[in-house]
Amino acid sequence: MTILGEALYVGDVRLRNRVFLAPMSGVSDLPFRRLAWAAGAGMVISEMVASAELCLRHHESLKRMQGEGLATHVVQIAGREARWMGEAARIAEAEGAHIIDINMGCPAKKVTGGYSGSALMRDLDHAITLVEATVRAVSVPVTLKMRLGWDENSINAPKLARRAEDAGVRMVTVHGRTRCQFYEGRADWDAIRAVREAVRIPLVANGDVLSAGDAEAILVRSGADAVMIGRGCYGQPWLAGEIARGTPAKPDDIRDYVIAHYETMLSHYGSSTGTRHARKHLGWYLDRHAGDLAAEERAAIMTEADSAIVIKRLERVLSGRPQTTELKKVA
Repeated sequence: MTILGEALYVGDVRLRNRVFLAPMSGVSDLPFRRLAWAAGAGMVISEMVASAELCLRHHESLKRMQGEGLATHVVQIAGREARWMGEAARIAEAEGAHIIDINMGCPAKKVTGGYSGSALMRDLDHAITLVEATVRAVSVPVTLKMRLGWDENSINAPKLARRAEDAGVRMVTVHGRTRCQFYEGRADWDAIRAVREAVRIPLVANGDVLSAGDAEAILVRSGADAVMIGRGCYGQPWLAGEIARGTPAKPDDIRDYVIAHYETMLSHYGSSTGTRHARKHLGWYLDRHAGDLAAEERAAIMTEADSAIVIKRLERVLSGRPQTTELKKVA
């Protein structure tokens, strides 16, 4: 029997099930997290928030940290200096975060080039100073997301996880690739098991979970306590909740759902910025639920700046559409 629908405790915070939405820059903003939460995801995590920028109260960082409407609010922070990490954690807690997550898994060059994200796995002593500063700064649980290691010659996730647990981290998430793999090939679910053997705290397995079958398989192969879904939720924010419940969560009317998401993004960001931010989501919805759409019609929706026209076109092309199961492409 699967444990995916069971509650899980992170410190004293109760998560309602064990299928989580991953933190994804440019994707898991507040509108998207609210959709995933409403559909039943056990935990949703903010986009990565740069710690120094948050401490300086940059508008974008403050917006990324927002969690209104979420019963369990989790903020992920990133950085390379202990003082900024600690202060950013304090700010997030003061703004209502129930859990602080530390990013040591992002493979993006603009992040690793600044010695943040997965670059921290190249210097575990320094990485642990950031963990310690974050844990000391707050009373809420601190969690950690990482990869298997920097490259195939430095698979050190078990060591980092063990040291992080000793420093006070209450849960670890491991993406089954190295940083140098980025998102190429297949995530190595079996390799995550070494982390399970190294720690006693809850372990979350991440990477290439696209279905309920994948979620069950990654638990068995990794020995993890929970799963995290990222790209599998593109164009279907309800997937994590659907897997956790074991029953369909797809909305009855894809057209109304997509338009409501679009309008929420316009409200959240403002019309001009919201239109730009929404385009990636519209592309995923169209690929998944209107895969036979003519290229010209798709391009017209994706490039249109007038939101009223976009909505009219969405009403036309999505009316009566059945759900498909695969994305034609993954951005």
